[in-house]
Amino acid sequence: MLTPLATLPYRHVLTLPTEPSAVRIARETAELTLNGWGIGLQHPAIAPALLILSELVTNSIRHAAAHSPQVTVIYGAGRDRLVLAVHDTHPYRPPLDGTVATTGGGGGLATVMELVLDLGGTAVVRADALVGGKSIWITLPL
Repeated sequence: MLTPLATLPYRHVLTLPTEPSAVRIARETAELTLNGWGIGLQHPAIAPALLILSELVTNSIRHAAAHSPQVTVIYGAGRDRLVLAVHDTHPYRPPLDGTVATTGGGGGLATVMELVLDLGGTAVVRADALVGGKSIWITLPL
């Protein structure tokens, strides 16, 4: 699950129960962690990154809680990029190619993808063979 972080000097992993308070805790942890890494919250990518993180954690709570009692949030950063990932053990892997907005539902993921693309970042859904489920990985340039 942590392979994309191997080359980044800053890494943090947080596991929370899939309940509504997880969104606030994940976001507050991101703010504290980024500040600790010297990435100011005033950086132009940070406000959208926090919104992306909130949407992804919210999606795990709404759609995966029955299959996934926990959600894992992964934070990573280097000099030129920020990486965020949200993992749950629900087996469904949502498309990130724009079809989520046109197939009913998926409004949160459509917002995520719009923000990611506007920032020049990437988004990938990865299956997790070890513990099951999937992770949605977001990489944003800093």
